[in-house]
Amino acid sequence: MNILIPILILTGLGIIFGIGLAIASKKFCIEADPRIEKIFQKLPGANCGACGMPGCMGFAEALIQGKCTVEKCAVAQDEAGHDIARILGIEAKAKIRQVAVLHCHGSNHIVKDKFFYTGLKDCACASMVMGGPKKCFYGCIGFGNCQRACPFGAITMREDGLPEVNEDKCTACGKCVSACPKKLFSLVPIKKKYAVRCKSMDFGKKVMDVCSVGCIGCRKCERACPLKAIQVIDNLSIIDYNICDNKGDCFKVCPTNAIVRKEDKQWSNQK
Repeated sequence: MNILIPILILTGLGIIFGIGLAIASKKFCIEADPRIEKIFQKLPGANCGACGMPGCMGFAEALIQGKCTVEKCAVAQDEAGHDIARILGIEAKAKIRQVAVLHCHGSNHIVKDKFFYTGLKDCACASMVMGGPKKCFYGCIGFGNCQRACPFGAITMREDGLPEVNEDKCTACGKCVSACPKKLFSLVPIKKKYAVRCKSMDFGKKVMDVCSVGCIGCRKCERACPLKAIQVIDNLSIIDYNICDNKGDCFKVCPTNAIVRKEDKQWSNQK
């Protein structure tokens, strides 16, 4: 009998608290916006985080709350973007497809090591040791941080130590841009055919001492372009893709082949 009373009391309290929680859940519940699930179904489900949100569901919720725009999803195809815009009741904006471009082609055959590195095969770690083992301080270290960061398998490491971007798989999510400690990647409109494959800001002689295909800041490209779409800034040629018309005058005059041309989705410095 002494045991039965506390059991009955606890049982009664459990029932009361259970009823109270059920009432509270009904009274204070927040109904989810049905558009969230519809938008989520239109998203690629990659959960890459390139939009800055915690996955595709987080992106869908942010769209409903007005914290971001449809264009923030680099992975979604145009059709999906238009569908999401219709769900939100807004007009879809045209999205220019971009692709990641590596601004270095100083491979292991061209740029030698200045010391023998035995540490962790990680570009960020290696770059903290005298800027990395390569003689070119600005060049690709080649330990594949970009490859590991790419959630779509669009980057592979070539035998010569440089990463290669598969244009068909690249979604311009920007993960490689963030992962590279040397900031060698940028996102370029896919229709653009020319790029400067160098990031060195050293003076010409120092560049040529370590890399035969580096930009020496000679300004020949700058003078050749009638639109002034390419300028030398801090000893490095920079293309303004908002102006570039794909004529390739800069490519034709580059004496070191630092400027490359895209042919069949591959970058080449062969004239």
